[in-house]
Amino acid sequence: MSVQRLLLICLVCTGVVLLVAIVVTTPWRPLPEPPGGFTHPDAARDFTAAEIARGRSLAEAARPPAYLSMALSLVVSLVLGLTPVGTRVIEAVARPVGGGWVWRVLLGGLALALIGRLATMPFAARLEVVRRRYGLSVQSWGSWWLDLAKSFAMSTGLLLLVVLGLYALIRALPRAGWLLAAGAGALLVVAISFLYPLLVEPAFNKFHSMPDGPLRTSLMQLAERDGVPVRDVLVADASRRTTALNAYVSGFGSTRRIVVYDTTVRDADQREVELIAAHELGHAKRNDVLHGTLISAAALAAGVCALGLLMTCAPLLRRAGADGAGDPRSLALLLAIVAVIGTVAGPGEMLISRRLEARADVHALDLTRDPDAFIRMQHSLAVANRSNVTPNPILQFLFASHPTAPERIALARDWEKLHGKG
Repeated sequence: MSVQRLLLICLVCTGVVLLVAIVVTTPWRPLPEPPGGFTHPDAARDFTAAEIARGRSLAEAARPPAYLSMALSLVVSLVLGLTPVGTRVIEAVARPVGGGWVWRVLLGGLALALIGRLATMPFAARLEVVRRRYGLSVQSWGSWWLDLAKSFAMSTGLLLLVVLGLYALIRALPRAGWLLAAGAGALLVVAISFLYPLLVEPAFNKFHSMPDGPLRTSLMQLAERDGVPVRDVLVADASRRTTALNAYVSGFGSTRRIVVYDTTVRDADQREVELIAAHELGHAKRNDVLHGTLISAAALAAGVCALGLLMTCAPLLRRAGADGAGDPRSLALLLAIVAVIGTVAGPGEMLISRRLEARADVHALDLTRDPDAFIRMQHSLAVANRSNVTPNPILQFLFASHPTAPERIALARDWEKLHGKG
C-alpha cells in the first residue's frame, strides 16, 4: 500500500471520529425554546448610543491592522512555501554551519518564523497604538516588546522541536513516519494543555491567591455548592497591561485553575465577580478545557494526515524546490500548508467555542439564579472592555470566540422565561 493511500485512510478515519465527536459533544442549543420563542438580541435595548458607538469605533480602528496582519502572514507563508524563495532562505542560513539537514530544519525554521514575524510586526504595533488610544492597554513599549520577544521565543522554540522530530520520523520511517507523527502530535496537544498553566502563563503574568475576605469566601462557597473541587482562586496582575475585565479557567486535572484578572476584582462589584466565577465554574464542571484539548488532539491528528498527503504531492514539492517530504528544503512548504489548514479550520473552532461559552453562561444562571445581575454583569463587561456589541455577522462567525453581549443578555432573558426570576 502506498504512503498516500495509507494517509488517505488515516485521514478519513480520524476525520470521521473528529466529526462525530464534535456533533455529539458540542452543546448546539444550551437552552430549550422558551414560551413565545427565543429573545432577539437587541443592542439598543441595553446599551446607550454612546456605548454602541464607542465599541464600534474601536472595532473599526482595530480591524485593518488585525485582518491585514492575518492576511499578510498567510501570503508570506504561501510565497515562501510555493516558490523557491523559501528553499533559498533555508539553504542560505544553514550553509555557514555545513548545511546538514538538522541545521536546515533548525536555522531554516528560525529564519522563516522570523521573516513572518517581522512582516506583521508593524500591524501588531499599530494595533497596540489603537488599544492605547481607547484606554485598553496601559503597558509601556518596553513591556510590549518584552512580551513579543517571549511569545516569539516560546512559540518558535516549540515549533522547531516539533518540526525537527517530524523530519527525523519521516527520514527514518518514510511509510510509517506520518502516522506516528499524527499520534505523537495528538499526545503533544494534551501535554501542552496540561502544562500550559505551569510553564506558559507564569511567563506573562504573576499570580497570587485571592486574599481572605468576603469575595474569596463567597467564591469558594459558590464552588462548593456547585460541586466543583477548587483548591484556590488565583488573581493575575493583568492591570500592568490592560484595563479590560476578564477571568478564565485553564489546565485540567491537577493543573486546573480558575484565574480572575485583578482589574475584575478591582472594578467589578462582588455580585458581578461571583457571576463571572460561576461562568468559569461551568467550564470547569463540564471539563471544557479537557474537551477542547481532546477535540484539538483529534483535529491535529487529522491535520497531520492531510499534511502528509500534500507533502507527498510531487507537483507541490517541485514548486517548492524540494526532492521529497523528508528533504529539509520542504520546510517552507510544510509551514505554508499548516498556515492554510489553520486558516480553514479557524471558523469551526470559533463556532464550537461560542457554543461552549453559551453553555457556561447557562450554568452561571442555573447556579446563581439571578438573571438580572447576569444582564448587569454582561453590560458592565462589554462597556469596560469597549466591546463591539453590533459586529458584522460574517466577521462574528469567522473570528469571534464568544457570543456578543446582546446575545448573552438575550440568553439570560430566555432563561428567565423558562425559570422565572429565581
